[in-house]
Amino acid sequence: MAVACFDSPVGRLSITEENGKITRLSWGGAPEGHADVLSQAVAQLAAYFAGDLTAFDLPLEVHGSDFQRAVCEEMLKIPFGDTVTYGDIAKALGVPAQPVGGACGGNPIPIIIPCHRVMGAGGKLTGFSGAGGVETKVTLLRHEGAAGLLI
Repeated sequence: MAVACFDSPVGRLSITEENGKITRLSWGGAPEGHADVLSQAVAQLAAYFAGDLTAFDLPLEVHGSDFQRAVCEEMLKIPFGDTVTYGDIAKALGVPAQPVGGACGGNPIPIIIPCHRVMGAGGKLTGFSGAGGVETKVTLLRHEGAAGLLI
């Protein structure tokens, strides 16, 4: 396991690697060890925040239940600048919306797996589990030009 850090517009981000795959993105922390995939992750995050990258291309491994992984797979399908609702993901998976909200909140790799692009019913702004909560979500959505009501 290794950790790299990146100072972003939404705070210091720590990216964790295990066995050549990104397994976690969190706020704060300190670098520890080295892995090539972390250099790629830092470069892609820098390009994303510079407005030069709209889709991450990194090997990911979501630790969690089959349901958590399924919700993360659905979130990965949301294009840059778009949003969907918890209900949209629930419908795609054939499950109720409430557990989808819990799985979004438990996303271990936010930003890269874009849980910030998931909204409540009717496009209502909902929480964000990363540092800064909903303010960080709004910042990310504005950066992407998503959810026109926020621009």
